[in-house]
Amino acid sequence: MDIGLKSRDDFLEGQVLLIDKPLEWTSFDAVNSIKWAIKRRFGLRKIKVGHAGTLDPLASGLLIICTGKATKKISEIQSAPKEYEGIITLGATTPSYDMETQVDQRFETDGIQEAMIRAMTKEFTGKIKQVPPVYSAIRKDGKRLYEYARSGEYVEIKSREVEIMQFDILSVQMPEVGFRVRCSKGTYIRSLAHDFGQKLGCGAYLSSLRRTRIGDFNVNKALHPKEFGEMLKSEGE
Repeated sequence: MDIGLKSRDDFLEGQVLLIDKPLEWTSFDAVNSIKWAIKRRFGLRKIKVGHAGTLDPLASGLLIICTGKATKKISEIQSAPKEYEGIITLGATTPSYDMETQVDQRFETDGIQEAMIRAMTKEFTGKIKQVPPVYSAIRKDGKRLYEYARSGEYVEIKSREVEIMQFDILSVQMPEVGFRVRCSKGTYIRSLAHDFGQKLGCGAYLSSLRRTRIGDFNVNKALHPKEFGEMLKSEGE
């Protein structure tokens, strides 16, 4: 992404920035980094900055950040289909459906063949019902689901309808399965990985995830938050 010679007024009027969120950064970390870089560069006390779709700390990839009046576009951008690439690890499960929590069960995978894995993607293509992970930021009765999970409280989570437009297997190197998914807003790839393992009868969890697209926006044109800050700084010198 070329931020060009943007002025103070450009950022206040509104910019749509493509950011490549690093692993272990929260989406808030990335937004804060961009916001601080803009405020410091132009001596601003206040500027609106927000993101169009959270990425978990254990996921990397495209995070769209809007500034100024462009924050009004956030809802529209969030509703666009998203594309992810990642790795599903078969033969084990975790409570969070990813690597945030430790493995709690292990299963044999000797009978799982590559042909079975590839065929199973058809079961998850189209409109499907999905239960979000209990380790998620969805609110129920005023609390985040992960707050219930971390305190050991049981909470009933209703399923929701999502759409998987494309589910491709990119590689199979047991127990790791590389995949690409194109899906609707609200889809939890962690839940998809968990449910995929359940259907195969061997358990599974998400061990790697990268968001590559949101609508027509591609991560190939995105900047690391620190790279954005350095470019903005150098343009002012």
